[in-house]
Amino acid sequence: MSTGQAVATALAAAQHAAATGVRPAIDDVVTLLSCRGDDLAELQSVAARLRDEGLARAGRAGRITYSRKVFIPLTRLCRDRCHYCTFVTVPGKLRREGHGMYLEIDQVVALARQGAALGCKEALFTLGDRPEDRWPEAAQWLAERGYSSTLDYVRAASVAVLEQTGLLPHLNPGVMSLDELNWLRPVAPSMGMMLETTARRLFTDKGQPHYGSPDKDPLVRLQVLRDAGAAKVPFTTGILVGIGENLTERAQSLLAMAQIHRTYGHIQEVIVQNFRAKPDTAMRGVPDAEMSEFLSAVAVARLVMGPDVAIQAPPNLVSHEECAALIASGIADWGGVSPLTPDHVNPERPWPNLDTLADLTSRCGFTLTERITAEPQYVLDRGRWIDAALTAHVEALADPVTGLAVDTRPVGRSLPRQPVAGLP
Repeated sequence: MSTGQAVATALAAAQHAAATGVRPAIDDVVTLLSCRGDDLAELQSVAARLRDEGLARAGRAGRITYSRKVFIPLTRLCRDRCHYCTFVTVPGKLRREGHGMYLEIDQVVALARQGAALGCKEALFTLGDRPEDRWPEAAQWLAERGYSSTLDYVRAASVAVLEQTGLLPHLNPGVMSLDELNWLRPVAPSMGMMLETTARRLFTDKGQPHYGSPDKDPLVRLQVLRDAGAAKVPFTTGILVGIGENLTERAQSLLAMAQIHRTYGHIQEVIVQNFRAKPDTAMRGVPDAEMSEFLSAVAVARLVMGPDVAIQAPPNLVSHEECAALIASGIADWGGVSPLTPDHVNPERPWPNLDTLADLTSRCGFTLTERITAEPQYVLDRGRWIDAALTAHVEALADPVTGLAVDTRPVGRSLPRQPVAGLP
């Protein structure tokens, strides 16, 4: 069978799998991930049509969404040692720069209030995994303020943001147990954790990017995805393209997420993120993910996940021209974009101006449309997916018909400031 015939066969099989909700064969997924040139163009076309079918069925034809957010880096300490990360730092450096081990509650609320003034709906909490397990300074900071753990502090900060600003927390605190997910669910309409990869050798083998990082064991992270489904948390996850995984491992990662979503229905967004090497990291010399390889991963994610899951790619990690290629590959969402704070995980890559992003999206035939932290289908079915303690907060920011965001920017309007129902 020629390469073209193999791709055509794999495309037909993947389309059938997407239409029927069955698991595509891994060999077909690997074939599609290898598409380049004309084969890639055909793959993109199929993925884009599938995206359009899903948007039309959801009543959002022609709309690419995003979440207007403020980025809250609650702590840059972590117990992991990922070889590509520049977000994480050490206590001594924080002290030299005049920073505490964590942001104080008043700092968190001040950031959220500034975001609210600019029409933000989402407070994106990003932080390292359980830094108190590695750094005595982190444990001491928490204990001095009466908190038993980083997650305990995440919960308290989330309540403060909800009550004092009305912004909706989206929590990315890393690996969580089922009990912890259930404990945090009443203070956050959505949560997330990147799967990154199911390639366990990247965790077990010395010199690989996740070696020495206990929270990056793919078996542990897959269990978090299952537990988030059991807890009925609208959940964002995804893969990193180009951190050392091969095509079969990339296919396995996509298929694993799809299988878990078929069981629970809770994966609201799959982020397909391209690796970009950063100075001062162990992987600074590793080549960036090649664009054709990245686009094929985006398009295959659409085919594997089906028409209804939001496939997302960060617009600040590519050029403006490449944003158009991402739309052509089947994305339906740009993720969180902040008019206020930088992308603290990729600070060298500023967010595009929202007017610029709207123009780029419009040139591709779509309208940039704001959503809240939870995707519209979960907002509309919030009795099942969002804790009752958050109902008033979500309803204040979401359109009751579409589940998308309402505009909170006009003068004279303010976000609600009310206690979280049933919480201390």
